[in-house]
Amino acid sequence: MKPKVAFIGTGGTMASLGETPLTLMDYGGPGRIMQASAILERFPEANKVADIIPVDFKAVASHHITFAEWKALVLECDRLVAAHPGLAGIVIGHGTATMEETAYFLSLTLQVDIPVVLVGSQRPASALSTDAGLNLVNALRVAASPEARGMGALLVLNDEISAARDVQKTSTTRLQTFRTPDFGALGHADGDTVAFYRRPLRRTYPGTEFDIRALDALPRVDIVLSYVGADGTAVRAFAAAGAKGLISAGFAPGAPTEGEREALAEAVKQGITVVQSTRVGSGRLFRGRRMREAGFLIADNLTPQKARILLALALTRTSDPAEIERMFREY
Repeated sequence: MKPKVAFIGTGGTMASLGETPLTLMDYGGPGRIMQASAILERFPEANKVADIIPVDFKAVASHHITFAEWKALVLECDRLVAAHPGLAGIVIGHGTATMEETAYFLSLTLQVDIPVVLVGSQRPASALSTDAGLNLVNALRVAASPEARGMGALLVLNDEISAARDVQKTSTTRLQTFRTPDFGALGHADGDTVAFYRRPLRRTYPGTEFDIRALDALPRVDIVLSYVGADGTAVRAFAAAGAKGLISAGFAPGAPTEGEREALAEAVKQGITVVQSTRVGSGRLFRGRRMREAGFLIADNLTPQKARILLALALTRTSDPAEIERMFREY
């Protein structure tokens, strides 16, 4: 008997069609983005590995995803588990531009106890040598794997299985775009089997302390990117716009310019939580003397965009720096 797996379609490249098989770049648009059921019709081989429940959710480019879609996905996962006893896993088709952010958010907020796997493609479904079909098949196989339980949300592309917390998109168009610089993939979806080689240790669903079901929005958290000569103007603008938290994407190994540091320290005095990250995408930070004196927290090894998600969720629970610091250690 084939495992029962739900497939939620949110759009993205894997749901997109181009004018010809050689349209690899300028694809999608009105009438050219498929829902989940249409994707399954285009790649019928997917039905050979699972008994699939298609969910036509919303077909958009992933840079249009907002908190509203994230919350709706959490609730949809709740609904699917309740409506389909014996559901082995859930696959979410998603655009690759923000896939890592959606995956990390789901890892922190889902309450289901089955694997949730995000999948996409770098080439549209209509393209010559598209990666959409095989990526979908492999995601279904991983979602149905009992070994995938308890690992948080996973990403499956290019035969690799990655942890939501650690993975990042590293190339605009190459098939091997998703990488985990510090730790590597969790495993592979090969032709003969799904093989895992390690498990994430940081806290993830189910059993996190974040529940967004009653929220209409997250607290505003913005990212300040450091560059030579940055004078803190962006910091002051975000503070004036009502930011409750700021992520400083500083130089490696984790420092802003002096102008930014002064503006960020002033933001802390105004009650804004500041978390220091780095713009380089790899490596952990340490909380040195100047950071402690200024009241900055550190993002550990989270990328700025993922530190933003964790800080926003943390601020729904507390504004206590010690508690937020704990959350960055645990998640």
